[in-house]
Amino acid sequence: MSLFRTKNLDTMLATAQKPGGLKKVLGPFDLVLMGIGAIVGTGIFVLTGTGAVTAGPALTLSFIIAALACGFAALCYAEFASSVPVAGSIYTYSYFTLGEIVAWMIGWDLLLEYGLATSTVAVGWSGYFQSLLKGIGVVLPEALRAAPGAQPGVETLFNLPAFVIMILLTWMLSLGVRESARINNVMVLIKTGVVILFIVVGVNYVKPENWQPFMPFGFGSVMSAAALVFFAFIGFDAVTSAAEEVKNPSRDLPIGIIGSLAVCTVLYVIVASIMTGIVPFMNFKGVDHPVSLALQYAGQDWVAGFVDLAAILGMSTVMLVMAYGQTRILFAMSRDGLLPKKLSEVHPKYGTPFFATWMVGIVFGLIAAVVPLDVLAELVNIGTLAAFTLVSVAVIILRKKRPDLPRAFRCPGVPVIPGLAIVFCLALMSFLSWHTWVAFIVWLLLGLAVYFGYARKRSLLNGTEQ
Repeated sequence: MSLFRTKNLDTMLATAQKPGGLKKVLGPFDLVLMGIGAIVGTGIFVLTGTGAVTAGPALTLSFIIAALACGFAALCYAEFASSVPVAGSIYTYSYFTLGEIVAWMIGWDLLLEYGLATSTVAVGWSGYFQSLLKGIGVVLPEALRAAPGAQPGVETLFNLPAFVIMILLTWMLSLGVRESARINNVMVLIKTGVVILFIVVGVNYVKPENWQPFMPFGFGSVMSAAALVFFAFIGFDAVTSAAEEVKNPSRDLPIGIIGSLAVCTVLYVIVASIMTGIVPFMNFKGVDHPVSLALQYAGQDWVAGFVDLAAILGMSTVMLVMAYGQTRILFAMSRDGLLPKKLSEVHPKYGTPFFATWMVGIVFGLIAAVVPLDVLAELVNIGTLAAFTLVSVAVIILRKKRPDLPRAFRCPGVPVIPGLAIVFCLALMSFLSWHTWVAFIVWLLLGLAVYFGYARKRSLLNGTEQ
């Protein structure tokens, strides 16, 4: 039994079409808003402050570099998504191009990416929500405000708001993808409107002298900030997880992937320019609400209140889409026999992987409640960059192995564009801290242990059932 055995594409497509599976209810508008919902959140409302302190006004350049890495990878994702409309994203694509062991490892990696992304954003959501509560005179007990050790000098034990929001969103996801998409669409339209309001109001208070010097700490700091704010773009790949629930996947998935990334890149660059033009960049040090701070500097406190509301809605949609993506990865891996069968059972009424959805919500809700934010964010970045690198490699290989495969969308400039995606992603990975690399390697080694100890012998490619 080869470690690199591959699945048959026709068999995969037939399995996805079986009755009793996931419901095909999503269109291109839903997918674009799903992508924006996953992207616009902690990155723009929280990490822009840290990025500004790291790179200065050149934060705009950091956003462009991170967007290029994502853009090249997005073209590769779009080709796969239009050709292989099966749940599981890069896990599924890898299974029939690179083999089972590679698919397992990237699936294991995606569990880290999506799971910790939801936990990370839940922590950021909790901070904004508590700020909103404080504004109306409600203050939580110290022990329930944050994870242990998250606030120096304060005896915090459990981040209650982070856990509660994860459970609420899990309940929404469990009731059906159509219902979740409708709620996501409303929240995305509101938060995008508030970002545009910030741009319209804030541009009048920009002082060009705040952009000087533009690159105060050199190009290395720009790359470090790019590796950090890369987190701001994570999410468009979650759109591919919806493949089996899209009405016309070959047309709609590329629109959702590329459309959402393009909209968010334009918004991010403009917002970063305005923020650093209003506030001297070093004043963002230690600030977890940089967009609101810029408006307060401009004396526009009334808009700052809207921004806080948009941040809460924005982070809610990020958690919703990321948790959705993770449940579909679990669903696909379970259906292939690599994880327990319970995880791929579809609820007869709601048409969702009910057990997997609740397991994700509870586990990563607890992680959000007890692990500090700074420990989570870099692990999400390295997991995503690894996934983007692999999907780019897979596109090149599939063009060689299956040139005859129908492709509704073709990544332009193969192998140059996928090659650039690989170079950009590896470059950003090199700027992450050593302890992030150690944690990532430990996670992958744990994944290998689970594969050889459990998954390999239960794989459906063995011809055996679980």
